[in-house]
Amino acid sequence: MRRYSAPLVIGLAGAAVLIWLGVWQLQRLEWKEAILDEIDARILAEPVSLPADPDPTRDRFLAVKASGRTGDRDLHVLVSTRTVGAGFRIVTAFETESGRRILLDRGFVRETQKDTPRPPVRLTVTGNLHWPDERDRFTPDNDLEANYWFARDIDAMAGELGTEPLLLIARLVSGGDGAVAPLPVDSASIPNDHFGYAVTWFGLALVWLGMTALQLWRISRRDT
Repeated sequence: MRRYSAPLVIGLAGAAVLIWLGVWQLQRLEWKEAILDEIDARILAEPVSLPADPDPTRDRFLAVKASGRTGDRDLHVLVSTRTVGAGFRIVTAFETESGRRILLDRGFVRETQKDTPRPPVRLTVTGNLHWPDERDRFTPDNDLEANYWFARDIDAMAGELGTEPLLLIARLVSGGDGAVAPLPVDSASIPNDHFGYAVTWFGLALVWLGMTALQLWRISRRDT
């Protein structure tokens, strides 16, 4: 029996650790889903006026409604959608009726519509405030001369268009010609991989137990 003891203890202990990691990931999944539900509720809440002193943590995804006029130029942010493919987000200055100048993400246009003229227009926009974190070390530098932006860099865009560093992403738009399709913020882009991690840990536990069983079988064969 001594020859069985060490492999059996190691096998059961290793499997217990792997199963515990899987259970922990399921707990993390429940926690993350609760957060995503809270974000979805915040996104779709009754809109309010623009806050006087917006905070990137407190006011992230805040639903707001504002009326005003778009600027005379826009910035083009490269993006891809599942249904259409490559295209651009149109980000412009937006001067509200109260005189504030903020950034407005009007939405999506196809790649062929990148340079279509979009003159200033009065709009009433319902959407969400957001401070997207889209740049990492692999993101190319923006090509300002060709008006190709590879991330929504709030501070850089605000400096380029002379606005507050505040981005409103349109969900519903009243006014305009409808040439720009809103691409609203949602929680789908927030990573939630905990279920996959849990499956991986449970799968490793099964493999570990299988290897342990194989080792015990080999020991038994040597004893016969």
